[in-house]
This record gives sequence, C-alpha cells and structure tokens, in this order.
Amino acid sequence: MYLTICSLAIIDISLSTNTVPTMLAVFRSTTHTVSFTACLTQTYFFQTLVPTESYNLLLMAYDRYVAICHPLHYPARMTVRFTLQLIVVCWLGGFLSPILPFSLALTKRFCGPNRVLQCYCDYSGVLHLACEDVLSISYVSLFCGLSILLIPLFFIVLSYVKILLSVLRISSSAGRAKAVSTCSSHLLVISVFFLTTAGVFISYRIPGTSVDMRVMGSVIQIIFPALMNPIIYCLRTKEIRESLVKTLKKSKIFPGSR
Repeated sequence: MYLTICSLAIIDISLSTNTVPTMLAVFRSTTHTVSFTACLTQTYFFQTLVPTESYNLLLMAYDRYVAICHPLHYPARMTVRFTLQLIVVCWLGGFLSPILPFSLALTKRFCGPNRVLQCYCDYSGVLHLACEDVLSISYVSLFCGLSILLIPLFFIVLSYVKILLSVLRISSSAGRAKAVSTCSSHLLVISVFFLTTAGVFISYRIPGTSVDMRVMGSVIQIIFPALMNPIIYCLRTKEIRESLVKTLKKSKIFPGSR
C-alpha cells in the first residue's frame, strides 16, 4: 500500500511542477508568452499525469480489495516486486493514453491569435488554435477522456462493492470498523480526484461557461488533490497525528491538558 501512496505522491508533485510555475507567471502579469514547443510539452505531460493518477487510484482500490476480501492471500499476491510492476504499468499506461489524440492534433496546422484562454497549456485550448476543422479530433479526445475516467472508476466501484459485501459478512462490529477505516482515506482521495476532474471536463462541454469559471476549475483540479492527498494520508497515520499534536502543543496553538 505504501508503494502506491509513494507513486501517488510523485504524480501529484509532477503534476504541480508541470503547471504551477506557468500559473504563477500568468497570474503575476497580464500576458505570458511561451514557445509553441514548450506549450505542447506541457500539454502532453499534463495529459499523461492525469491518466496515470487515475490508474494509480485503481491499483490502490485493487490493493484494498485483496487486503480485505482475501487477507490471507495478501502477502503472497501483493509482493513488493508485483506492486512495483503494477505501478510501472500504470505509468506506462498514462504516458501511452494521450498519444492518439495528441498525434492527431499535431497533424493540423496552427495559426491565428495563438492565445490559450487558460492558466496553462491545456489540450482543448491548444487544439482550438488550429486553422483547420478539429471536430473529429475533439470527438476522439472526448472518447479517450471518458475512457480514462470511466473505465478505472467502474472497476474502483466494483472493487468497493465487493469490499462492502465482504465487510457485511464480518460478524464483529470492531472488525467491520477496522475494515472501513482502512478504506476511508482512499475513498476520500478518489472523491477529490474524480469530482474535480469531472467538474473541469464537464465545464468544457457546457455552452456558455465563462473562461473565469474554467480557469478556476483548472486551478482547483491541479492544486486541491495535491494539497489534500498528503493531509488525508498523513492524518490517518497514528505516529504523524501524535507528532502533529505534540508540535501544536509546544507552539501553544493547541493547548495541552494539565
């Protein structure tokens, strides 16, 4: 489980590193210029890291499924080597996912105002800079985007349905509470990622959505999961909670008991 959390942390750091510097430059000045190559590079890495996180969350759901539904088989199944292999598959899948829509976009000729109405170079913004018709490419990217979101989400839901059925078969209330506790952090992380991503995705498909709303949604999509994921998993760790309480007591922010 800790290997998948480490992978998730690397994804969040990479995603923030890829986009936040451009965001800060845009918010600092009224205009910000980047080369077309740099813009395409940022677009590609953003389009790879989002699917990678989606696949990584699916792997974490599988890890919880094996741990709760097949606890005796967990040490034999989820070995360090096998987990690392699955993480590598998640990263490879993430880097391969946007190749088709990205390659189709590169076949078009780009011209015009060369202005991306976003705080970073996103795929939709770059695609609309093309001088040719991009309707077919938009449908391809829509299909790929929905597949990247819905297919992992379907298997995540399926895993937790089986986990729920397994938990209901546990006789003791303490056992059920422990099983639910092991999944609560992951459920929160899943909710944060898929809700923010779906919100941004839908905003691009709703006519009349203002540019400011799309920019705000993109900022939340990038910043909020990367900010919340460490907090969620750290506060679930007993040692970190105790260390945090001690630190707050020493700084007199959280009064200690007499």
